[in-house]
Amino acid sequence: MTHTLKGGPAHPGNAPAVPSAPAPSAPAPPPGPRRTAFAEGADRLRAAATTEPGRLRIIGAVLALLVVAFGAVTAWQTTGRAAAADDVLTGSQPLSSDAADIYRSLADANTAAAGGFLAGGQETEASRERYEEDIRTAAAKLVTAAANSDPDSPAAATVTRLNRLLPEYKGLIERARVYNRQGFPVGGAYLRYANEKMQEEMLPAAEALYKSENRRLRGDYADATPHPWAAIALGVLALAALAWAQRRTYLRTHRVLNPGLAAATAATAAALLWLVAGHGVARAHLEDSREHGVRSLDVLHEARIASLKARGNENLTLVARGAETEKVGGVTYDAYDHDYRREMRVLADRLADAGRLADDRAGERPVAAAAGNVREWQKRHRAARAQDENGNYRQALAKVIGGKGATGECFDNVDTHLAAALAHEESEFERAAGAGRDAMTGLPAGAAVLGVLGAAGAVLGIGRRLSEYR
Repeated sequence: MTHTLKGGPAHPGNAPAVPSAPAPSAPAPPPGPRRTAFAEGADRLRAAATTEPGRLRIIGAVLALLVVAFGAVTAWQTTGRAAAADDVLTGSQPLSSDAADIYRSLADANTAAAGGFLAGGQETEASRERYEEDIRTAAAKLVTAAANSDPDSPAAATVTRLNRLLPEYKGLIERARVYNRQGFPVGGAYLRYANEKMQEEMLPAAEALYKSENRRLRGDYADATPHPWAAIALGVLALAALAWAQRRTYLRTHRVLNPGLAAATAATAAALLWLVAGHGVARAHLEDSREHGVRSLDVLHEARIASLKARGNENLTLVARGAETEKVGGVTYDAYDHDYRREMRVLADRLADAGRLADDRAGERPVAAAAGNVREWQKRHRAARAQDENGNYRQALAKVIGGKGATGECFDNVDTHLAAALAHEESEFERAAGAGRDAMTGLPAGAAVLGVLGAAGAVLGIGRRLSEYR
């Protein structure tokens, strides 16, 4: 009987299996940074650009974008210029003329009031009606100016001030008339006070309104006449890109014409030609309306205002009868006669300017006639002053407010000829400015439509090439 020794080695065949330890695994790499959609899109774009279909899609997108941008910018720029040209014709220039009419009406009313005062009880119905008509015209024009002024603008404040001063002036004139008919000398004081209110408050306010409207007119011209360089540059760039795309297609396919790209080129070229020609014609007509219309109108308005102020001062010289004096260079002058001489110099200078600006016989004739009457007016005025200084007041009065042969006849002729010259220049302005506005009619909408058609043609042209790869 055999026994196994206790604690002896076990027989290998009888030893239990011992599981082996798993081998350690390598650590997982950390996750990379997350890619943005833009980066992934750029990768796809680069990948697409390596193939001809991908390149064609990029070219088509760029062409369509350029043509649409050209049409959009052209529509945007020409819309603003067309609106400004319309404002020149129907807005700011008529308002500028209305402001000049307000000044003229006020000055003429003051002149008519002084003339009626000199006539005393013999004031004619025509003289009274002229004064009333001037006041009505000024009031109506002020209503128009108020309706077309921004509520918080300086022009609106000026109109409000004139509306407040006008009834005050009328009240002073009526008091002067009442006292004058009764033979009270205080009537002359009321008339001089009314004239002071007109000369120092109302006419400067009317002049400020006129200058404000002229600034608006210059702003409209500045908005209407600049060249649309952004649209022109985009149009040239779009045409260059379309030409390059067609040349590339020809070199790769030897096909002379791609109908879609050719249509896009034609639409873009038509829009660019329309833009350059239409705006060029509009700009030329608008510049003509400014040089031969607005400038002449400004000079003629200034001449008419100077004649009215001169006539008013001439009348007031006889009303005041030396009560108002002015010292210049140590020499004392009658204040109103000194102002008369100053305004007559302004009148002569403005008529000379108007003669130079007139560009046809129809504009030159009334200006020349007015200048001739100014010279006769000055000659008659000297004769009237000589009578007054010699103490012959009645004879002087007849030479100023009398009928044939009086200075009033010359003044009326000057005013009539200046009105004719203004009417002629108004028609010249309206013709030129109207032609400028009409030259851009339909351009904004037409450019937008041609831009869309051009983009569609570019997409169709590139799409036809892409179909060859399917």
